Amino acid sequence: MDTITHGIAGALIGKAVFRGEDMFASKPMNRARVITWSLMLGAIFPDSDILRDWFSNNPMLILTWHRSITHSLVCMPIFALLLAALTRWLARWRKWDAPSFAALTGFYAVGILSHIFLDLVTSFGTMIWSPLQWSRPAWDLIFIIDFTFSALLLCPQILAWVYRQAAGLKNRAIITWCVLALASLGVAALAKNIGAPISEQTAVAILALLAVLFLLPALGGKGLRVRYATWNRAGLAAAILYLAAAFYAHHAAFERVQKFASLFQLPAESLGALPLPPSVWHWDGLVNTPHGVYEVRLDLSERLDLASVEHRYYPDAPSNQYIETAKGLPEVQKVLWFSRFPVTRFHKEGTEAVVEIFDARFSSIRRNRPASFTYRVKMDEAGQVISKGWVRE
Repeated sequence: MDTITHGIAGALIGKAVFRGEDMFASKPMNRARVITWSLMLGAIFPDSDILRDWFSNNPMLILTWHRSITHSLVCMPIFALLLAALTRWLARWRKWDAPSFAALTGFYAVGILSHIFLDLVTSFGTMIWSPLQWSRPAWDLIFIIDFTFSALLLCPQILAWVYRQAAGLKNRAIITWCVLALASLGVAALAKNIGAPISEQTAVAILALLAVLFLLPALGGKGLRVRYATWNRAGLAAAILYLAAAFYAHHAAFERVQKFASLFQLPAESLGALPLPPSVWHWDGLVNTPHGVYEVRLDLSERLDLASVEHRYYPDAPSNQYIETAKGLPEVQKVLWFSRFPVTRFHKEGTEAVVEIFDARFSSIRRNRPASFTYRVKMDEAGQVISKGWVRE
């Protein structure tokens, strides 16, 4: 999950569950605002591990370090205690009315746990048991960046702000709707650019839904009757229901992948159904076999016809001395440890031998683009490594 969505989720939990208030309210810092800030900061804290990547020349940290210690259930209590102590010190210095140390520890723990959970539901993998165990569990429920899920977390908080008071209500509602409408059109343009277009009917439906949510309650001031916490609790409930729908969709998609493997009698070593944008209807089915990976794109809104469904095969290159040399490199071993659906390719560029290993889990949404997380090793005729590193194209 992206860091911004993590922060939005933490703030929503603070407001919906722990009676937090808007972080940027005009009133002085009080206990309710400190609660929201603590949940938000706790929710984004685990991604602080990227700071090491910024100051390091180690290109493998994205695999070996990101989503490890700071995302660990084992280390979570330590981080919650440290963050609570820092907040209490800051509150005393600034003379804020802040919750107790014990309460702050609990808030930070909830924020960090929300981050760990929302990373688990993606496909990247999260080392929740580090440093005791360096495995990467992944539940494959929603895409790493899911604009629908982010909107479900954010819009209720904006609604609570819009309808907090009668003064200036109509202007706030209209301006907010215009901003969100433009943002929705921007998201639609982005989705089209990456190969996951949103239909015109869906785009119009989104604009209409935003109008219903932000403009209709302004008529007669009906939205003012809804309590601040109620807006946020509705958003939290909607996000939970969305995750439940993703869980159900993942189950249905995984069953289709199993049927696909059975229909073509594939010697499956592992199977996966991974989410694809723009909605929970779209999935990427992967079947790992001894000689390569099969991929099938699934749309749950369409009738199942596996006999005619389009699929793709990524064959492993036959083993040779160059491939074996590449696989013996420490960096490549880390790539293979990280990859759930690894594919090995080999070709010659003049006298140079080129070995590439990529994880089909991160194949491009657009078929004509290279997959992410492709590691390339170039060697001379004698098998000496000339260069190695991530492919950046």
